[in-house]
Order: sequence, then structure tokens, then C-alpha cells
Amino acid sequence: MAGLVDKQEEVHSEARPIYPKEWYSKLAGLTPQHSLAWHVGMGNSQAALNLSEHYEQVIGSDISEAQLKHVAQHPRVRHIHTPTSISNDEMVNLIAGGHENSVDLVTVAEAVHLFDVPQFYSLVKRLLRKQGGIIVVWGYNQTVVSPDFDLLMKRYREKTRPYWNPNISYIFDGYRTLPFPFESVGLGREGEPMTFEIRQELSFQGLVRFLKSSTAVTRAKDQGVDLLSQEMIKEIQELWGGPDLVRSVTYKAFMLAGKI
Repeated sequence: MAGLVDKQEEVHSEARPIYPKEWYSKLAGLTPQHSLAWHVGMGNSQAALNLSEHYEQVIGSDISEAQLKHVAQHPRVRHIHTPTSISNDEMVNLIAGGHENSVDLVTVAEAVHLFDVPQFYSLVKRLLRKQGGIIVVWGYNQTVVSPDFDLLMKRYREKTRPYWNPNISYIFDGYRTLPFPFESVGLGREGEPMTFEIRQELSFQGLVRFLKSSTAVTRAKDQGVDLLSQEMIKEIQELWGGPDLVRSVTYKAFMLAGKI
């Protein structure tokens, strides 16, 4: 998986929705202490940077060294490389200096389906404060633009499905089937995620970068399948309204938050 992410790092930082700053204020308000937050799967680093406004230290981790080379630097954010071969004991040392029951907030944005979910939850339960620690996972699975365009994107998503990680069903299902063995704190619960929308402006070129940055496109290409052929891009462009048009896009998002 790291190899796939390595191929995407340059487009990844500019091709994702911008999460509202209000999210982070709301999440920080759930934790009585604000010493240490861990953001898992750095992505373009926007989550870690926003968390740094509320926590004394933020650990941002990623399995891809290449991805970490493209994240923004901040004095309160420490970036660590966490290859899949690393043990949970080693993770506790890296994240919290060997101290269990010491992390105030764990966050994952659009990445938990890439993890060994039971192993990850086991680690979270070791690291989170037993009193006041919170884990939050969120993602998105649709972009809403117009009826015709949305129908095309629905067909495209189904075409990409065989090339995703096997756990992609968690994303397609909006986290309704994602195991989440934590006590609800009012922002969704296992089987009943909280849903919301992210609205922003997106150019056609930004849309293409967004599509090209997906793991499915990279994996398909490695197998000789071009999911974004020139014909497909032309069809997308026509329904978008032209290559120079900037449109309002709504990302359909979902969240689960809980405590031990």
C-alpha cells in the first residue's frame, strides 16, 4: 500500500476536500485535556495542522515516507513514519514515549479502511486516556454536482470498486458497516454514523486531480486498466460543463466518535 501512496503524493495534497475548522474546535471540546493528539494517516496534513491549534503536541503518522515529505511543517506537529511492519509496542513508544493511557484525541480522515482495523483499535485502546480520551474517524464517499454528473460518477465508482482495498465497502457504505467498539459521545455510534456535508468550489482540473489521486486508479493502471481514459475524461468534462468551469461541489461525509 505504501508504494501506491508514494505514486500519489504530489496530487494528494491538492485534491482532497477541505475540512471545516469548526470540526476541530468541536472535537477539542470533547477532550478535557489538550496535551497530545495523534492523527493517523497524514494525507495532506490539514487535519494535523488544525489540531495543533488546540493541542500542545500533535503526532502525525503515515506508512509512506514519500507522503511525509510533502506535508507542511509546524512546531507543534511531529511527523513519524510507521511502516506496516512496526509492532504495537513500538507504536506506543513512538507515539507516546512508551506511556499508555496518555493520548487525548486520535483522529483518522478517510483512511481507517486501509488499516488492520482490529489491530488499530487494540492500539488505540492502549494509547487513549481512559478518562476523557476520544477517537474520531471520518470519511466521504460521494460528490454531488448535478443529476447527470452524479449518475456518471456513480457508474464510475462502481467501475473502480474491484481495484480498491478490500475494506473499501466501509467507505461505500458510509461507515455503517465499520466496526466501532467505542462508547458514543454524541457524534455517531457503531452502525449509525453522523452524516454531514462539505461544500466547496472545485475546478475541472482539480476534479481530475481528485480522481487521479485515488488508489484504485493507480492499482488499475498497474494491472493494465485505464480507469480514466481520454474518452472517460471527455465524458466527465462534458457533463461538468467545460474545462474552465469552476463548480460548487458537495461532499457527502460521515463520522464516528467514541471513548473507551
